[in-house]
Amino acid sequence: QLQASGGGLVQAGGSLRLSCAASRRTSTNNGMGWFRQAPGKDREFVASIAWNGESTYYAGSVKGRFTISRDNAKNTVYLQMNSLRPEDTAVYYCASARGPVATTLSRNYNYWGQGTLVTVSS
Repeated sequence: QLQASGGGLVQAGGSLRLSCAASRRTSTNNGMGWFRQAPGKDREFVASIAWNGESTYYAGSVKGRFTISRDNAKNTVYLQMNSLRPEDTAVYYCASARGPVATTLSRNYNYWGQGTLVTVSS
C-alpha cells in the first residue's frame, strides 16, 4: 500500500528525492511521514506532513536541508533531501498516520512502506 523509491548512492553535499506512492485508502485523508533507520540504530523520525500539506514537522538534524511535500492528486509524498551528509545514511521508510494531522510519533502510524536505502559517501 506504500511504495517508497528514489534511494541510492550519493556523495556528501548531494541531493536525492524520495517518493512514496500510496493507495487511496492510506493516503489522501491521512498525515504522512518519513522515518529512517541507520545500521545498528533505532528508527527515528525525519519529517511529517498533514493531509492537506498545511503543516509539517522536521527532526532537528534535517531541518533546513530536507523538505517534505505531497501531491494528493497523485497519492504521492516526497522527501527532497539536500546537502546530504554521511550521517544521513539509512533505510528511509514512509508511513501513513492514523489521522489527518502531521505527527512525529511512530506509534501514530499504522501503515509502513518497505523502505529505500540512502547511502551518502564522504
